[in-house]
Amino acid sequence: MNVAGVLCALTAAALFGLSTPLAKLLVGAIDPWLLAGLFYLGSGLGLAVLRWTLARTRAPAEAALTRRDLPWLAAAIVGGGVIGPILLMLGLARTPGATASLLLTLEGAATALIAWFAFGENFDRRIAAGMLCILAGAAVLSWQGNASLAGWVGPAAVAGACIAWGLDNNLTRRIALADPLQIAMLKGLAAGPVSLVLAFAHGAALPGAGTAAAAGLVGFFGYGVSLVLFVVALRHLGTARTGAYFSIAPFLGAAAAIPLLGEALSVRLLAAGALMGVGIWLHLTERHAHGHEHAPLDHDHRHLHDEHHRHDHAAGDPAGEPHSHRHVHGRLRHAHAHLPDSHHRHTH
Repeated sequence: MNVAGVLCALTAAALFGLSTPLAKLLVGAIDPWLLAGLFYLGSGLGLAVLRWTLARTRAPAEAALTRRDLPWLAAAIVGGGVIGPILLMLGLARTPGATASLLLTLEGAATALIAWFAFGENFDRRIAAGMLCILAGAAVLSWQGNASLAGWVGPAAVAGACIAWGLDNNLTRRIALADPLQIAMLKGLAAGPVSLVLAFAHGAALPGAGTAAAAGLVGFFGYGVSLVLFVVALRHLGTARTGAYFSIAPFLGAAAAIPLLGEALSVRLLAAGALMGVGIWLHLTERHAHGHEHAPLDHDHRHLHDEHHRHDHAAGDPAGEPHSHRHVHGRLRHAHAHLPDSHHRHTH
């Protein structure tokens, strides 16, 4: 278990989950699609200010995105920030709310399946069982007793949005060693205008300045800071495991709605929490160890000089740790417990 990665993933889920009851407080005053646009824009602008501030304080630098990263980032933005929201809007217009809520739980499954079968991320029966428990808990939480799949276009569009977001998560993992603030900032600045255009296209009107600022603040924490932590978790845990932990966000949001919105504690919430708790326990108690070989690798990211980073420094490389600079990993064969993090993408 990588404690730092797990804490980042769970905190990301908590921040995103908390944004849901806060969004309910705002949705009466703001069109839902305009609210989504303000969330994304608040995320992007807030992270831009934060990144500029940290740069001025000379905080330990992350590796900036490179030209090689841009195709992955662009594809992630198109999938998660453009195609996903458009398909969701089309689907919600043709799908009952209960059905849409259930179908949205497919994002976790899509993330895991793409990671496992398209990108070759390692998993075993324990991890698969844990993912199923977490997704079952999300389905129980979303169930309203009257879901219907009548008419295939709407449900298919919602499912397509989940696949687009699952692909976004997997593509983001490819660049997760780069500056997470920069990645999340660019995603917010790209997705925000798209959602705003969609909102204005169907007649949404701008809210007052105070309401818009409140939405931007919720977006900064619930979407921006949450995504930064999600990207850091991708480095340490891999895509499927990070997605599994993040899938508890609806439960955390529903739990937060009890004190924030005065909602009742329900048997459904307790059942969902129990299922998710079992799934998290299965993931937390995973131990995967075997002999494996690291192929030679040349890249740049923030790191400490641990057993995987035993390189020499060239003139001009930063002193102190952690630091970021271009470095080369030699071929290395050893055995230890590990997760499918950014340095353990080997086959089995």
